Amino acid sequence: MKSYKQQIKEMREKHEKLLARKNEPLPGENGWYNRYRYPVLTATHTPLHWRVDFDPETNPFLMERIGMNATMNAGAIKWNGRYLMMVRVEGADRKSFFAIAESPNGTDNFRFWDYPVEIPELDDPATNTYDMRLTAHEDGWIYGIFCAERFDETAAPGDLSRAKASAGIVRTKDLITWERLPDLVSSSQQRNVVLHPEFVEGKYALYTRPQDNFIDAGKGQGIGWALIDDMTRAVVMEETIIDRRYYHTIKEVKNGEGPAPIKTPQGWLHLAHGVRACAAGLRYVLYLYMTSLEDPSKLIASPGGYFMAPQGEERVGDVSNVLFSNGWIADEDGRVFIYYASSDTRMHVATTTVERLVDYCLHTPEDGLTSGASVRILKKQIERNLEILKTID
Repeated sequence: MKSYKQQIKEMREKHEKLLARKNEPLPGENGWYNRYRYPVLTATHTPLHWRVDFDPETNPFLMERIGMNATMNAGAIKWNGRYLMMVRVEGADRKSFFAIAESPNGTDNFRFWDYPVEIPELDDPATNTYDMRLTAHEDGWIYGIFCAERFDETAAPGDLSRAKASAGIVRTKDLITWERLPDLVSSSQQRNVVLHPEFVEGKYALYTRPQDNFIDAGKGQGIGWALIDDMTRAVVMEETIIDRRYYHTIKEVKNGEGPAPIKTPQGWLHLAHGVRACAAGLRYVLYLYMTSLEDPSKLIASPGGYFMAPQGEERVGDVSNVLFSNGWIADEDGRVFIYYASSDTRMHVATTTVERLVDYCLHTPEDGLTSGASVRILKKQIERNLEILKTID
């Protein structure tokens, strides 16, 4: 029989093999990006010393004591030459918390820091916290905005399914010590709020997603824009919808900003998620749009359809048929790492370039909003291509 120490040694060797596994890009199917063969983070990637009690007195069978269920919806940032994700880790107890994992190259060898991130609590602690968006702002702080979920006290007696959401706010200068600021004050519930990285008209700018209740956007018309005087006491006084929802599109049910936008010479590049209803439930996909450099609230490009949709094993998980992203990193050389979660279960990476993303946005036709319009758009491209192909043949 193997000794206790030998069992621990073999357990750690097996885990190290998973962490050190080399990832490889898959052939691109559309020229927009490359997916990678393996997820970059799963529940199994979480540290063994989080899950297993290594004391033979209290855990003679080396069983997991604290189970981890999923790793998903990570904010991302380049820090000291390393690629960092601030991951939503969900335990077997259904509670989510934040933990930082870092990689030397952005596509594999992601390793969690020894301890999860401890977010200071307010007087009214959130029951669940998740989906952190990180923004390195020009004021010198790194801000994190996340969903703070609490029980809705207006629920009928015995109804424990009702929740309410607000945008929690933290800031840091070292990613270790986090200062908790008051939650965003808004007239509606907010689950997807992102801070713009630069001042606009001398104010902080937020991308919001007003919704009637925890689940439904209701009369919330899409992704909003709000200017804030002070992030230490953030109050939404007025919202302008900059990216609207439309019937029978990828974002008919709701849409929300993903990570903070990337600044390019042609405009601000945005990654967002869109939700539609189908026979299998809600389908989440990712899409792109661009706004003006001079006025980031002004839409200048809105390519039709989705940019990424779940495929293969990505479609299977705790909440199936879902892609979600709230983190990407643009390198100095123009390469972009898109970190996305599939089915609320695992984290993936796709790589592309700023040049490709901008080209996609500026030259992909908009959604014509009717079948007839789609045929006319397609016919126009077919006619042009057939003429071009004649010159090639």
